[in-house]
Formats: sequence, C-alpha cells, structure tokens
Amino acid sequence: MYTNIAVLSDIHSNYTALEKCVEYILNRNINTFVFLGDYVGDLAYPQKTMDIIYSLSESYECYFIRGNKEEYWLNYRKNEVGWNEIDSTTGALYYTYENLTDRDLDFFENLEYKKELSFEGAVPFAICHGSPNNVNEKLLPNNERTYSIMDNEKASYILCGHTHVQGVIEHNGKKVLNAGAVGVPLNSNGMAGFVILKNMVNFWEYEFVSLEYDTEKVISDLDESGLSIKAPFWSKVSKHLLRVGEISHGTVLSKAMELCTKETGKCDWPNIPEKYWEQAINEFQIA
Repeated sequence: MYTNIAVLSDIHSNYTALEKCVEYILNRNINTFVFLGDYVGDLAYPQKTMDIIYSLSESYECYFIRGNKEEYWLNYRKNEVGWNEIDSTTGALYYTYENLTDRDLDFFENLEYKKELSFEGAVPFAICHGSPNNVNEKLLPNNERTYSIMDNEKASYILCGHTHVQGVIEHNGKKVLNAGAVGVPLNSNGMAGFVILKNMVNFWEYEFVSLEYDTEKVISDLDESGLSIKAPFWSKVSKHLLRVGEISHGTVLSKAMELCTKETGKCDWPNIPEKYWEQAINEFQIA
C-alpha cells in the first residue's frame, strides 16, 4: 500500500532547488513522485534539470504531465519563428529551447495534459498543470469558474500548479491542492515549495513543504550562462523572485505591455521594446 507521495510543479530549470527538494523527499523515505509540468524555462542550464528528471524516472516511481511551458517548446519546434535570442520578452524562451535535445522534446510530446492516478487502498486523484481543461487556466480561490470545474471533475482531489502559490480550495466535498512551485515560487519568501500526500485510506492528508536552498547559486548561474544578457529585464525579475518570492514575470510583462500600449496605441506580444520593460521594472522598484 502506498503511504506518502511527493507532488512537485513548476521547476522552471531550477535544478538547485530541485536537488534540495529531492534530497528532502528521499530522506523522508518517499519514493513516489508526481510532477505537474513546467520542468524548464526562465532559469539557466535546463539540461541539468532534465538530467535529474530522467534519473528519478529510472530509479523511482514517477508520474509526469505536460505544462504550458512544454506547449511553448513543442509549438516552437513546429515553426521556430517569433522568438529572439537577445530580448527580454522571448530571450529566455529562445535560450531554453536552444538547450533542449530531441530526447527532451520527445519526452514532452508524449506527456498527457491530465491524468487520474489510483493507488492501492487510496482515494483516486486527478493531476493537471493549470486546470483539468487547460494547461494555461488557473484554479483560483473564491472563483466561480474554479467551483464549476471542481463540480464537473469526477475525482474528489485535484492536484495542480501553474499559479506558483501553494494553497487549498474546498468546495462541495472536493479539494484542489496547489503544490506551489519548486523553481520560482510566489508568496514564499523565496523558498522552494511542493506538497506531500499521505494516504489515510478514505482521504489524503496533505503537508505543504517550503525549503530554503542556495538561491545565490541560481542567480550566479543566470550570469555565468549568459542568460541575464540574452533576457536582461526578464532575468532581473527572476533574480528578484528568487530572493524574495514576490512580483511575477507575468505581472511585469503586463505592465510593460500596458506602458507600450499607452504610448504607441498598440502592443502585441512578443513585440515589446526593451524601454517598456525597463519602465515596468522601475515602477515595481526591482533592482
């Protein structure tokens, strides 16, 4: 009978945080892993993360699904247009893609968007990245759309990520458990987050874990790899997030697009001039 399961999401190439989480999990005598997507992206040396993923899959019982980042790499493989090597909007995307192998892309291609997992003597649960319907959809608390999705889902537990914020949503006897993020978590003081499930036969007991790790090493990697040059303002947001766990890339991107639209009348992603990124960074007082 399975007892404990570790559920991790949104690694975003943070192999240093992943190593710390795996070490902690194995020290807890947990050898079943569930990964909820967004394995690489935003941070340096994505192959180091993929090597850990492959090693775990060979040594332990692992389950994987696809996130929105995996969609980005796979869609780009089809046409390879629209991203620039040096650019705050797409530079990190381009850098990651250039460091992926055919093995990585084929691995992503074979991942499902959603699964229902059943373990002997335990209540089944659904896993997804964003929502059971869409990798890019967020299951948010106090939200009627979230409640509707929960009502339509057969499983009484839904495990997700994507928002980078750990939390629980309860509705009509069902629970959404958001594992948070290993790589670039929000509202976490910069600590890597995931969730441990413990099988209580009729229900799952859950424990949210937050771990300190060497964030300065990850920041050093951004500079050493050249990623902070290829995606200058995006990387500044990354560094701020790693240190304090506040202000997401999406928030700064939205502000840059807002500033661009205000001045030019129109701003279509990914064509966002660097000066608007710089203005957005300054408004949020990101050093």
